[in-house]
Amino acid sequence: MSKREAAPTQPDAQAALKNISSISQLEHQALQTRSLAESISDALTKAVGSFPSIVFHAGFFLAWIVINLGWVSVVPPFDPFPFGILTLIVSTEGVLLAIIILISQNRMIRQADRRAHLDLQINLLAEQEASLILHQVRRIAERMQLPPDERDREAALLTETTDVDKVMHILEEQLPKD
Repeated sequence: MSKREAAPTQPDAQAALKNISSISQLEHQALQTRSLAESISDALTKAVGSFPSIVFHAGFFLAWIVINLGWVSVVPPFDPFPFGILTLIVSTEGVLLAIIILISQNRMIRQADRRAHLDLQINLLAEQEASLILHQVRRIAERMQLPPDERDREAALLTETTDVDKVMHILEEQLPKD
């Protein structure tokens, strides 16, 4: 095992386990705070979006068509071609499934937005911490009377706090519009 591939030290492993536990708790909390409608729509979305659901639907449609084409003598056709009742059932199911999926997607979008806000907050804190560390390193270099370096000006700029509003404004100006 090379130096770069060295196993994490015990404190690193403990920090990772703590982070995993925190993330797991956030995920469990998000699942527990779902409304009844969201829980039901999640369960239905999971069930309908499965291979057994495809098999069930294919079998149901095949049986319906075979029966209503008169190929099964035991069961009389009840929905002749072009299968109006089947069309009504499929259309109704499609509308209901679309609504159920939208409910699940809306919940997932809200959860993703919360994660993005948390990620942004952590990134801003990390940027502030890095700026403070860089500031301290510059102070140490000054105390040790180290000669200036060509990157000192760049380092000085990085110690300044990032103006989030200014960065967002520049991004909005430069990113392509829809």
